[in-house]
Amino acid sequence: MEQSSGCVEMQKSSVYEECEKEIQLYKWLESEKAGHDLGEAAIRRWVKEHWWGYLRARWLEHLQGTRFWVELDRGDFGLLQRRFQDQTLLLDRILDCLKTGQENLDLILWALDWGLSLPQVREILEALDINSRRLAHRFDN
Repeated sequence: MEQSSGCVEMQKSSVYEECEKEIQLYKWLESEKAGHDLGEAAIRRWVKEHWWGYLRARWLEHLQGTRFWVELDRGDFGLLQRRFQDQTLLLDRILDCLKTGQENLDLILWALDWGLSLPQVREILEALDINSRRLAHRFDN
């Protein structure tokens, strides 16, 4: 974080720039294991196996207001600090599920199994709107 005229300014980050660092580390580690440079094949494998989880983690950081990602919707930054203050336990459980890769249907079934308030769960899921928060990677098909 940077300070300017007494205000704390959030550091802005790029999903794609930070992703490139992750990819290069993955490519290096996998190439070391293989004993030769795996090149673009390693990059494509990282995208296939890790891109959506990586993106979801960045998106959750953005929603929680812990890190601003320039490719993500500015209006979503810190959304979870502004909403659902009276539902923090439910929100935390939903976020835990999302962090493990679960989708809306998984969360609805989970809520039904545990007898949770479907209107509250639906309200949170609609605000999060995970299905519209997707960015394509350049190697993503």
